[in-house]
Amino acid sequence: MRDTKRYDGLLVGLRLASLVVCLSSCGLDSRRADLVFINGAEPETLDPALITGQPEGRIAGALFEGLAAFDEFGVARPGVAERWEVFDKGHRYLFHLRANAKWSNGDSVTAYDFLQSWKRTLDPQTAADYAYMLYPIVGAREFNEGSEKDFSNVGVKALNPLLLEVRLLNPTPYFPDLCAFITYFPTHSASVAKYPDAWSRPGRLVGNGAYVLETWRLNDRIRLQKNPHYWDRDNVRMKTVDILPISAATTAFNYYHSGGAHLLLDKGLVPVQLIDELKRRSDFHSAPFLATYFLRFNCSRPPFNDVRVRKAFALALDKNLITKKITRAGEKPATSFVPPGTANHLAIEGLTRDVVWARRLLAEAGFPDGRGFPLVSYLYNSSELNDFIAVELREMIRSALGVEMVLRKQEWKVYLNSLNALDYDLARSSWVGDYNDPNTFLDLFVTGGGNNRTGWSYIAYDELIFAAAMQSDSQSRSKIFQDAERILVEQECPIAPLYYFVGIQMYDRTRLGGVEPNLLDEHPLRKIYWRQ
Repeated sequence: MRDTKRYDGLLVGLRLASLVVCLSSCGLDSRRADLVFINGAEPETLDPALITGQPEGRIAGALFEGLAAFDEFGVARPGVAERWEVFDKGHRYLFHLRANAKWSNGDSVTAYDFLQSWKRTLDPQTAADYAYMLYPIVGAREFNEGSEKDFSNVGVKALNPLLLEVRLLNPTPYFPDLCAFITYFPTHSASVAKYPDAWSRPGRLVGNGAYVLETWRLNDRIRLQKNPHYWDRDNVRMKTVDILPISAATTAFNYYHSGGAHLLLDKGLVPVQLIDELKRRSDFHSAPFLATYFLRFNCSRPPFNDVRVRKAFALALDKNLITKKITRAGEKPATSFVPPGTANHLAIEGLTRDVVWARRLLAEAGFPDGRGFPLVSYLYNSSELNDFIAVELREMIRSALGVEMVLRKQEWKVYLNSLNALDYDLARSSWVGDYNDPNTFLDLFVTGGGNNRTGWSYIAYDELIFAAAMQSDSQSRSKIFQDAERILVEQECPIAPLYYFVGIQMYDRTRLGGVEPNLLDEHPLRKIYWRQ
């Protein structure tokens, strides 16, 4: 019989924290939702044009729906568009919208809604970090950057209320996947115009997804109610869903373990101390997905404006130690930024731990054995997994380079603001692929990109990403991406990949259906149901 004393002891110690959470929230509303799941951090926003994080994206995917929609296997299926046609060798799409697609207030969803929503996302004044996701469309980049003022010159036209034409710069085989992504979701223009700063609040948010926003109590829960106007409402099984913003892994897991929640969808919500034990349980499910845990360097200020310093830090990382000692769920050390298994990806050699080379580079930069190196801080968002990794990285850098790091932990919203403002030295980051193609990873770091967040700019890299976008031959395109990734990971090092994620879901598969491991880590709420 295996020793479970440590495991049971931890749970007993955590039940008090779970009880406090329950007492503080249950008193507000005694109704229990059909589905309760823990989502991690409190959402920063529910505006599809402004969302950049996965916790927010999960909720937005229930409140809104694009022309296409991901199913439980991560495959883009018809959404608001019941079908689409492709013309001119992939340069032109015609989307035929459903006549029964409605907003939650009963208004019809039209092609004009998509046109106006995409215009708002591309408007420079909106400052949407993800606006570049629309760049495959003719004229989208120019409108977003301000060189084109007339949106009628962008390749989006509402030919009639139920027919949307989209013209692309080049054939984009993953365009249906883009149409299922958050940034392509429509918003209710009349509501946005009436409540420009408050349209996404309960009572005002008009969506077109499977659910409507009933309540949002900060640091308590978000309650979703089934949308009676959703076109596919007969196949939405959960009438109510509670989404809990618990980011502490020990509290989150124990809340699930004691029956307070039915579902966990995030590795960061599972205590790393329990991984080995949990892997033996029938409600533990894991599988690789397209995501990488990595470090960003602030290239806009010393000392990380020196490529030798960035590369020295990258070479000092013991990635095997992180995956074997801390994560322990089957993650693989990352030598590239694009995860293995990504479609059309050609692998690169990357950088592996080499302390001798790292010390030599640091000495060349003027800091032999770390002498004279300024005190730098390591920024990361609050989670127990990130805590463990931060402590290990600090010791790793001290041992290899003789450099001291201060650990700087922040809550999710504050952390995102710090990244966006380049208010950090080096920072923990992760990226989940938005579609199955290297471009979803590599186009992050073009000059001025909304999700670049490093201050790094390299013309040769920009030119390669642009060339890949114009390339119709898949083999040539893959080779261009490979050359770009070598610049990113081996030569310039504005980032340092650490490991490839393994997706973890915790739920009772004998009772709960519609949750399937997939490469995009997509688990739409409209597909989840209780088995009879």
